[in-house]
Amino acid sequence: MSKSSKPNYTDSLQTLMQRVGISSFKALASASGVSQKQIMRLRRGEVEQMRVETILKLAQVLKVPINVLMRTFLNSEIAQPPTEDKTIATLKQEYQKLQHQLEQQKQTLLQEFQLSTLQVLESCLLQLPTFEFKVKEHPEISATKLLPLIRPLQQLLQQWGIEQIAPVGEKIPYNPQLHQLLSGNAQPSDLVIVRYTGYIQGEKLLYRAKVSLVE
Repeated sequence: MSKSSKPNYTDSLQTLMQRVGISSFKALASASGVSQKQIMRLRRGEVEQMRVETILKLAQVLKVPINVLMRTFLNSEIAQPPTEDKTIATLKQEYQKLQHQLEQQKQTLLQEFQLSTLQVLESCLLQLPTFEFKVKEHPEISATKLLPLIRPLQQLLQQWGIEQIAPVGEKIPYNPQLHQLLSGNAQPSDLVIVRYTGYIQGEKLLYRAKVSLVE
């Protein structure tokens, strides 16, 4: 490569893209969330002028270690080996820092999720132990008084978009994809009764309903 010509790493980038099934620079930009302007910088060997977050996103999508990506696209005419090694070491430190920040964000989101869930279940959590204590002292207490404590759980399931497959006790046609027979055999459309309800979330099956044949 002469000093008058600009470095071009397009072929190197296309080789990495082909390995992960990315057919165009536009598709690479879409998959990584990196602008095509930044991808052009990579093709020109201007990797030292790019942000660490940008290089990290591209490395993840191209499925190569960040130090390999750096060595592949670092312009050797403007960067001597000692500078290159120092840059890679700095990027590794930044990468570790980002990983730590992501882990902290993950913990924060988990705590927020747990707190919001507890707020919905607050009445259930506060009253259920008291109800359990009273039932032990007075076994004759009607179990129907327990039903209001279940409502917060029902509200939580509704917020998450989780629905029952069918109510307990309902008689419905047997569907092997949604139902699990407790005993015996059944053909699709045979009438069964729901013994334990199942749950779905959108189109995803969480738990099949447990059913038995109607005698």
